[in-house]
Order: sequence, then structure tokens, then C-alpha cells
Amino acid sequence: MGKNVILQIETATTMCSVALSADGELLALKELNERNVHASEITLFIGEVMKRAAISYHELSAVAVSKGPGSYTGLRIGVSTAKGLCFALDIPLISVNTLEAMASGFMKEHPDTDPNVLLCPMIDARRMEVYTAVFDTKIIAIEEVAAKVLDAQTFERYLSCNTVIFFGDGAAKTESLYSTNANYRYVAFENSAAHLSQLSSDKFDKAEFEDVAYFEPFYLKDFIAGVSK
Repeated sequence: MGKNVILQIETATTMCSVALSADGELLALKELNERNVHASEITLFIGEVMKRAAISYHELSAVAVSKGPGSYTGLRIGVSTAKGLCFALDIPLISVNTLEAMASGFMKEHPDTDPNVLLCPMIDARRMEVYTAVFDTKIIAIEEVAAKVLDAQTFERYLSCNTVIFFGDGAAKTESLYSTNANYRYVAFENSAAHLSQLSSDKFDKAEFEDVAYFEPFYLKDFIAGVSK
């Protein structure tokens, strides 16, 4: 067994996903992409992946959680569950930016991607709005996480000189805007707790842990606040 066994939780989108990894290598995974199931399924999924991998809770080195941006309710459930386990087991909490995890997961699934392209993961917000960031294929941020309203000019400076791959549950909105651009690529993609494996292992090795008592999800709250009628 690896030196760091990490339970990983992803609830930032409609995907409810739990994974278990050792030294960045996936041991078990259970997930369901269905709206409003996080509260009822998350603890069941945790129990199932632990059983599948034949790992006891006291063998866990840490819990990693996708911290957002994403669904307010989903993030609250995921982070609360992760914090509860960390308190109960007295183990560290690791948080991973959801968009960074998506980029890492994309490269894991598509290792032959041209190293010169840019990666643009997107999480659906509402209407033509998304949470997004831009990374190179080494998962170095070219543009930091932001909330954007999509229009024909939003990614013009990147598409004018680079091939850009758009993916995630918000990326389908880009097809009507950029599909005629020769540098545009859209790839179907679903969030997964498995995408946290390498990033959470790296953070464990560097002891980059959160304060369990005070850690809160990354909501980009100002962007999603409604306007009073």
C-alpha cells in the first residue's frame, strides 16, 4: 500500500463522485451524474469505495475535496462531509481547485494532447455564464479562475493564436460562439473525484493542508448573487 492513502470527494457539479487513491494512483471510484443526489448518496459512495479497496478508515492519510467554484449546495455538502471525516479521524484536509482538477483529469484522459494547445475547463453557472480558467498542458494557469459571461469576444485573444480545448459541463455553450474558428475544439467531459488524485497526492507530499475548522468552499459568490426585484 502506498504511503499516502487519500479519500477524494467531488461535488462541485451535478456529478456526485468519490474516489480512493494511494500515491496518486486510483484504487476505487463510485460516481453518479444526476442532479440533487449529493446529500443522499455521498456517504454511501464513501462506504462503497472503502469496501471495494479493502481500506479501513483508520488507514486514510487525508481527505481531499474539490473546493470549487461550482454549485453552492454541492460544494457545501462535499466540504462538510470532508471536514467531518477529518475531525473524526484526526487527519488532514486537502482542497483542490475544481477547474485545476478538471484540467489535470483531462490530461490524464488525453495524454497525447498537443503540448502547445490551451485547456479551458468550464463549469455551468446560468444562462451564458460559466466559471472558467485557462491552463497550458502542464496545468500551469494562463488565466486565473473567473466568472465570465460568454460572447463572441470572450476568448478571442486566445483563439486568434492558439488551439483551445473547451470542456466541462459549461463548455457546450461555446459551440454556437466559436465553432467556426479553426482553433476551436470542444471535447465532452465529466467531472470525477478521480481527477483529484495527482494534485491531492502532490499537496500531501508538500503538507499543503487546510485549517479544518475554518476552511470554506470557493463559491465565486458575488457572481451568482441574484438581483432583487
